[in-house]
Amino acid sequence: MTFGITRRDALFGLSSLSVLVAGDAGAVPDSVLTAARTEGTLTWYVAQVEGAKAEMLGKAFTAAHPGITVSVIRTTGQVAYQRLLLDIKNRTPQCDVFSTTDISHMPVLKGRKELAEYIPDNAAAMVPAFKTRSDPGYFYITNASRYLLLYNSARVKPEDAPKAWTDLLDPKWKGKVAMGHPAFSGCMGTWTLSLKKLYGWRFFEDLAKNNPRIGRSAADPITLMSAGECLVGPSSVAGAYLAIDRGNPLAVVHPSDGLVLCVTPSAIPINAPHPNAARVFLDWMLSEQYSNLLAGDGAEPIREGVPTRPGVPLIATQKVIPMTTEELRTGVPEVIEQWRETFGN
Repeated sequence: MTFGITRRDALFGLSSLSVLVAGDAGAVPDSVLTAARTEGTLTWYVAQVEGAKAEMLGKAFTAAHPGITVSVIRTTGQVAYQRLLLDIKNRTPQCDVFSTTDISHMPVLKGRKELAEYIPDNAAAMVPAFKTRSDPGYFYITNASRYLLLYNSARVKPEDAPKAWTDLLDPKWKGKVAMGHPAFSGCMGTWTLSLKKLYGWRFFEDLAKNNPRIGRSAADPITLMSAGECLVGPSSVAGAYLAIDRGNPLAVVHPSDGLVLCVTPSAIPINAPHPNAARVFLDWMLSEQYSNLLAGDGAEPIREGVPTRPGVPLIATQKVIPMTTEELRTGVPEVIEQWRETFGN
């Protein structure tokens, strides 16, 4: 981190936000900044970070741009998308910046002409791999997190912990596996489709025999494993390290059969009630400050020059299960139906 505060302050010290003013706010025109301050607020539909962290990010933005507050609406990715579609259908716009954990939402919204055109100045400094997954002028990758194996380190010895996704099929984990639900979590949809691509649906039919405990959000497994109600399961690296920093008995394993990378884009709806504040916020989401605040938890640096969290290997050195936006667009709805048939929910 580069803001003169400790990592713990960056994660939890909301009183320290006065020192988090970014030096790279981007060349937002003065006219847009003035109009944004006149609007005074914006509403952010967000799924990729937990509620407390999203609130902290909103406060960090306000510290960087006094006079503009952020109303955080944090839900799972699919729920956020359905809420936005309902706003559009009822012609009652609420959302100023939409951040989803399912990138396939964005081409659909663009095709319906529901995304405003805007090119943030800070987009020029994006890591090339994430720049190519964005659609310049419409949506930009603002967060990305690898999904790996997590286990309760107080009750599972490192040598006994799963080393590959297929280890979750071991009968010794019966009733002890925790997962999110692809019908609610966009990143769990990505994870489910990735494992289906690797092993076929037979993997999940075999996993069902272990009676996994299924929540909604991809964060639910972290809660269950922290409490010891379950012992193993998939998790985002960012959510895992955030829980570890809070003292929870958890440890991560990079699965030998491949990581799942969930990219999460952000965009401005065409009828955003506070369009100027939304432009300033989207530009800030591509800033060095924002990228540092996320990478400190273990998320992937979106902006060039931002380091990964100490101890987290560069993703370029890891095996990643490849997944395209088109594969997600066509494949996630299918695996949601297969999931319900297999797991009964």
